[in-house]
Amino acid sequence: MYATRPSRASRTPLPWTQPRIWEVAVAAPAWGGPPLWLHGDLHLANILVDQGRISAVIDFGDITSGDPATDLSAAWMLFTAEQRAALRRAYGRADDATWDRARGWALALSLMFLTHSKDNPLIRGIGERAFRLVLDS
Repeated sequence: MYATRPSRASRTPLPWTQPRIWEVAVAAPAWGGPPLWLHGDLHLANILVDQGRISAVIDFGDITSGDPATDLSAAWMLFTAEQRAALRRAYGRADDATWDRARGWALALSLMFLTHSKDNPLIRGIGERAFRLVLDS
């Protein structure tokens, strides 16, 4: 026996869906500041944790400069909504446009991790977690 999906007409639209998150990110104004140094590959596999606290960031092979939204996307791979809010306050320079672009990056990266993780359960787990956190926020 299989569960049936409700008809399209009876479904309640979710406030945040993949296309809506992407539309908001793409519509956000581009980064207008100077290029900032970026890790370029900031995700769970490149962050070391000791006793529940981030202790180090590794793998600087993709270091670059550009829009800080790229690295801020890690907030959706690492943190709950409350923790992301604390990060944003502590960072202090993430306006709404930067935060929207960061969320768009997190969506794109989560889908990339899911698409290219057939032989890597760690990367698949990162993709699944990030995808859920992006949609839940």
